Parts: sequence; structure tokens; C-alpha cells
Amino acid sequence: MNNDPNTTHFGYEQVATGDKQRRVREVFDSVAGNYDLMNDLMSLGAHRVWKAFALARTGLRPGDVALDLAAGTGDLTAGLARQVGPEGHVLHTDINAKMLSEGSDRLLDSGLGANVTSLQVNAEKLPFAASKMNCVTIGFGLRNVTDKQAVLNEMARVVKPGGRVLVLEFSKPVLKWLEPVYDTYSFKVLPALGKLIANDAESYRYLAESIRMHPGQAELRNMMQSAGLEDCTYHNLSGGIVALHIGFRY
Repeated sequence: MNNDPNTTHFGYEQVATGDKQRRVREVFDSVAGNYDLMNDLMSLGAHRVWKAFALARTGLRPGDVALDLAAGTGDLTAGLARQVGPEGHVLHTDINAKMLSEGSDRLLDSGLGANVTSLQVNAEKLPFAASKMNCVTIGFGLRNVTDKQAVLNEMARVVKPGGRVLVLEFSKPVLKWLEPVYDTYSFKVLPALGKLIANDAESYRYLAESIRMHPGQAELRNMMQSAGLEDCTYHNLSGGIVALHIGFRY
């Protein structure tokens, strides 16, 4: 475990804390154009099932306000927008301008622009007042931020009493037999796919490494509790390859 506040991990590499954001931006600038295609190929379409599972647990109603962090190409945002309806509103946010643009275009093409606003936002320092959102989500983005606890603190700050926070993220397999298969797939197949489809093996090698450096299920639940969220639980999906964490604000 790294205890030096001046350095942090970028995959398996230790980098200056102030440099991680730039390095992550370069990764997503590189993969933005092929991001959705690669998601389908990498997960064999399972990412759609994981996102649908998360969306079924937002607790949103027509007229509500939702915030989607690290929203990228907008899969979760689109689902949230349908849930809150034309009288509600969803903030589609990402720190990466290229990913945000890809997502904004997709949302507009889907006819969801009327109740969605796309904003370039740093999830560690949200420009929103406290207690404004009925639900705050982050899907497959928490592992890429520099200060995960700061993001969770901000998510807890902006959610309304009675609202909830959802974190959908790669996690730790709970089936022992799955680990070697998953490792082989992550470090051999994914970079090869990245090279073939996006001409970028290194970015996908980083993404595989970043998953291994992300907190496990119990640790992330504890971090959410430290942020002030209550009744924090998690659901293992696909044998723990992915987990959905949910916390409530009372």
C-alpha cells in the first residue's frame, strides 16, 4: 500500500499525484472513439446487463434530479434520463472533454437532450450545492480518479436526504477458479483487442491494471460509510468481476 501523499498509482506504475489526471486523460483521449465498441467486445455485452442492474436500483421517480459522474459515452445517463422523464433532469458529467463530447452526441442522437445537461466536471470537486440530487451514480470511473475518498465524499455531500449513491465498478472475483481465467483474459486478451480495434494496447493494459489496484468490495463499502453514507451494501455481479455498491443519505 502506498502511504506517500505525493505519489499514487497509475495502473501498476507509481506516478506523482499531480500527474495522474493528465495520464488518465491521455488514456481516454485515445480510446474515446472506440469506447463503446470495445466495451461490447471486452465484456461480451455483459456491461449492458451490469448497467441495467444498477439502473433498476436508483430509486428515481419522474421529476427527480440525478447526477452521473465519469459518465463518458452516457449509457447510465440515458437510463437515468428515461427514469426521471421530461419533467426531471440529469447532469451528464465527465472530466474528459473528448469522452463528454462522444456521450453528448450519443444522447442527442437518442432524443434525450431535452432533460440532460452535459458538463465537464472534476468529480473530486463538484460545483454543485449540497443536497441537490435524488441519485448520484458513477459507473466504471471511480478507479480512474486520483482521490477516491474525495469523490465519495462529494457524492454524499450533493445527494438529498432520502437519496442514494450508486458506484458500479470492477471489483475482486469471489470465485477462486475464476481468478486465473480472469487474469489471462485481462492481461493477454484485452491488450490484444485494444491493439486490433483501437491500435492502442497500452491504454487497455492500464485499464486492466487499474482494476487490480481498485479497493475490494468490503474496503469500498467502508469508504462509502466514511463519506457519511448509511446502509451501505454491495451486490457481486459476474462472480465479483463487477460490484454495485449502494449507499443512502438520511
